[in-house]
Amino acid sequence: MKKLFILTVLAGSLFNTSCRKIEVDGGTTVTPPGSNENTILEGRITENRTLKAQYTYKLRGLVYVTNGAILTIEPGTKIVGEQGQKGGLIICRSAKIIADGTADKPIVFTSESPNPVRGDWSGVVLLGNAPTNASYNGQAGVGEIEGGVNNSDGLGLYGLGASSNPADNSGILRYVRIEYAGYAFLPDKEINGLTFGGVGSNTIIDHVQVSYANDDSFEWFGGTVNCKYLISYRTLDDDFDTDNGFSGKVQFGIALRDSSIADISNSESFESDNDANGSSLTPQTSAVFSNMTIVGPKVNLASGFNTTYFKWGAQIRRNSTISIFNSLIMGYPNGLYIDATKGVPTDNNIPSSLFVQNTIIAGCPTPVLYGASSTTPTGATSATIDAWFNTASYGNSILTNNTDVGLTAPFNYISPDFNPSSAASPAATGSSFSNTKLSGSFFTSVPYKGACAVGDSWWKAWTKFM
Repeated sequence: MKKLFILTVLAGSLFNTSCRKIEVDGGTTVTPPGSNENTILEGRITENRTLKAQYTYKLRGLVYVTNGAILTIEPGTKIVGEQGQKGGLIICRSAKIIADGTADKPIVFTSESPNPVRGDWSGVVLLGNAPTNASYNGQAGVGEIEGGVNNSDGLGLYGLGASSNPADNSGILRYVRIEYAGYAFLPDKEINGLTFGGVGSNTIIDHVQVSYANDDSFEWFGGTVNCKYLISYRTLDDDFDTDNGFSGKVQFGIALRDSSIADISNSESFESDNDANGSSLTPQTSAVFSNMTIVGPKVNLASGFNTTYFKWGAQIRRNSTISIFNSLIMGYPNGLYIDATKGVPTDNNIPSSLFVQNTIIAGCPTPVLYGASSTTPTGATSATIDAWFNTASYGNSILTNNTDVGLTAPFNYISPDFNPSSAASPAATGSSFSNTKLSGSFFTSVPYKGACAVGDSWWKAWTKFM
C-alpha cells in the first residue's frame, strides 16, 4: 500500500541527537530524539489516526479523512497549514473527527507563518450524510461543497439523497480555534474557516472560535447539526451563513467585526438562502438561532467603517425561513433586511415560519429594511415589515445607540467584553423561550438576550483576541 504520510526530518543534521522544541498552545513541549511520528499530513487518511499533543502537525495541501476513518486529535494539539500549499482538512462522508479539546488545552488550527494573515491556509470542512436540498449531476439531495474540494472520487460531496440520515455523526469539535483560514477557489466559491456540508445532528459542535477567516467564519450547506458557543472574530465576509436546507439549531454565538475589513460580496453577520435561486426546494433552510451577540463595524452613529461593503446585520433572503430569538444586533448600517428580490419572496414565510423575537437592534441607522420582489410582488413594504418586527407580543426593541444596550466593551478588538455591564442592561433580561421553534432539549432557557450573562466567562480562557 502506498504510504499516505511523509516523515519529517528533525531540524539540523540527521546525526543531531538534540531534542526538538515545538510550541503548542499553552506552552512548549519537547519531542524526544528519534521519534518516528509522521507530522506532515497529506493526501488521504484512510485508517484511524491519533494526532498527539506533543507534536505540531502540518497540512500539506488538502488532506482528506475518508474510508470511514476516525481522526482523533488530543487536547492541546496544534495543526498548521503549510505556507504556499493551501492546506486544509476535509472530513468526508462517513468519516469522523474527534477534536475534543478542553478550556485549558484547546485544539488550534492555524497558520504556519510567524506573521500570519487571513488566507494562509484553506480551512476545515466537515461533510456528512444528512439531508440537503442541493443536487449534483442530477442527483437530488447530494451537494458538491464549495472551494474546489471535490475530485474524481467524489470526496467533496455531501448528503446521500433518499438515503440521507438526519442523525448522522461526523464526530466532535469542542474547544477548538481555527485561525487565518480561507481560500477563494473561484469568486463566491470559497473554503471558509469552518464549512459544514450535510452534517448530522449527532455531531457535537461546542466552543469553536473562527478568527481572521478569508471568507465566512461558519457556513452550513444543508444538514441538521446543532451548535453551541460559537465565536466569529474579525472575519472578511459573513459570520453565520446558512444555505441549501440547513435546519439545525445554534445557541450562544458572538460575532465581532473589524470596521476596515469587508468583502466585495457584501459582509453581513447573518446571510441566509434556501438555495442560490431562492427556490421552494425542500428541506427548506430553517435554522434557529438564539442568544447571539452581533457586533458590527459601527462603534457609534458617526464612526467610520468600510461603507462600500458593510450592509446588513442580518440578511434573510431567497426564500430562507431562519429564525432569530433573544439576540443583539449592533452597529450595522442596516439591522435586519428581509430580502425578497430573488426567487420565492422571503416574506411569504412571515409570520408562520420566519420569526425574529425578543431581539434588540441598536446603533443601526436603518433598523429594519425590506427588499420587494419585482417579479412576484406580495404587497409587503418596508413599513409593513417594520410593523411586523415591532409587534408588541414579539418583544423586540430598537435602540438608537450601541451604548444603550449596556454591554461592557463589545467594540474593543483586543480586549473585548461582551457581558452586560450590570443587571440594569436591557440585554440582561427579557428573553423568552415560549416559541415552539425553541422547544426540545437543545436550547438552554436563560433570562438574558445575547450570548452572555452578567459576569459570564464561557468566551474566556480558551479563546484568543488580538
